[in-house]
Amino acid sequence: MIDQLQSLPACGCERLLLLGDLFHVWVGDPRYETADIRRVVAALRALRAAGVWIGYVEGNRDFFLDTSPYADAFDVLGTEIVLESDGLRFLAVHGDGLNDRDRRYRFWRWLSKSRPSRALFRRLPSSLARTMVHGTERRLARTNFRHKTRIPDQVIRSYAQSRLREGYDVVLLGHFHEERRYALDGGQAWILPAWYERPEVLWLDALAASQPLVEQGVVR
Repeated sequence: MIDQLQSLPACGCERLLLLGDLFHVWVGDPRYETADIRRVVAALRALRAAGVWIGYVEGNRDFFLDTSPYADAFDVLGTEIVLESDGLRFLAVHGDGLNDRDRRYRFWRWLSKSRPSRALFRRLPSSLARTMVHGTERRLARTNFRHKTRIPDQVIRSYAQSRLREGYDVVLLGHFHEERRYALDGGQAWILPAWYERPEVLWLDALAASQPLVEQGVVR
């Protein structure tokens, strides 16, 4: 991934979008930093210094990055990011919270990223906090949206269709790992493949062949 990131300026990439979950768990506190996190963040900062705009969509394995020392690696950091190019509007979301009927998971998602949880992680001893982080990873593996289970096509279609009615042309999703494209009224939705399974930089002109886009990269 670092080699790919370093090659982007020479490829003419001006904007890079990452759809979350770069690491098993990424907590916005240096106490939980791994060597991989340190190296990738350094590469992202160098990319920004080279003039590439970087957006990061928070995934279900990302916690409290917005006010962390890592925030300066990104131009935009949030749960939704909008990109516009050549007259098309792209909405990027991670995708783990689409099913509003999965109340158990949505509650856990809200609780794990709430202000009390943020304050707790900042005050816990490092050893105990690391134990909780690994416990969080195990819980994530058992959620209803785990990538190895059946992809909820109808939920994705319904969600994407509702967002397209807001004026977007393409909805980009991560989380589910398996690449799929949905043709919908007024636009399309695309699940991007997991980078560790298919380590590629995807270009938005491949996502909107009817109106090609240039100079934008997407890494999932």
